[in-house]
Amino acid sequence: MIKKKKWMLSLALSGSVALLAACGGAEETAEEPAEVEEPAEAEEPAEAEEPVEEGTEEEAEAPAVPEPDLEGIPDVVAEVNGEEITREEFESVYTAQFPQMAMQAQLTGQEVDQDQLKQQLAESLISQELLIQETANQELTASEEEVDAALTELAEQNGLASAEEFLTALEEQGLSPEEVRAQVETQVKVEKLIAEETGEINPTEEELQALYDQIQAQQEQAGGGELPAFEEIKPDLEQQIIQQKEQEAIQNLVAELRETADITVNL
Repeated sequence: MIKKKKWMLSLALSGSVALLAACGGAEETAEEPAEVEEPAEAEEPAEAEEPVEEGTEEEAEAPAVPEPDLEGIPDVVAEVNGEEITREEFESVYTAQFPQMAMQAQLTGQEVDQDQLKQQLAESLISQELLIQETANQELTASEEEVDAALTELAEQNGLASAEEFLTALEEQGLSPEEVRAQVETQVKVEKLIAEETGEINPTEEELQALYDQIQAQQEQAGGGELPAFEEIKPDLEQQIIQQKEQEAIQNLVAELRETADITVNL
């Protein structure tokens, strides 16, 4: 499964879209920095298991994830300054993203509201289109070297040895190298736009300590154990604050672009 880069806007490359939830008014909550996974130990051959009797706890399973509902989606889901977000584009992203969105809803004990999920996705795609259009308005460019570097980074993120292997893997999924490079070029331009909006972000010690204390309090409230030492997870805290500030900058930029944009939603 090809994983997406943090701000990957290519629907084809990522198979999903990073929902800009806060652009629709949802607030980000601090998350615990991801722990480094230990290498898995070699497992001994499993012994034959006895048949499980009916009604036992082993039989209990998580609720099944429903199928994505694609009925009633219009041919043109939305128009953004004259640019169409088509049914085909919407369905490809919704189908890929739906299992994760539905699982998240189930984990919080909520019913899977597909109408709401579709509206959220439409808003996210509109925000994405606004960012792409703004790169053109600002005449941002991406050099061949920058595109090559981005492809190499994507290859590494997906455990591949080179950009060539990455392009070959996507070609087997029906994407030509030219299509991929065009999508990555767009991505590079958007990242430049975001960088211009955020400037250089250097979290202060006070910000890092405050985030550490917040996560520790959440951990204790949830009945978890102690966090690793502050210095040990400091790089994770820095990355989280940088991502939060980038998210805020994107939210603000999208909000400004929406004020003057001509947007029609047909969903």
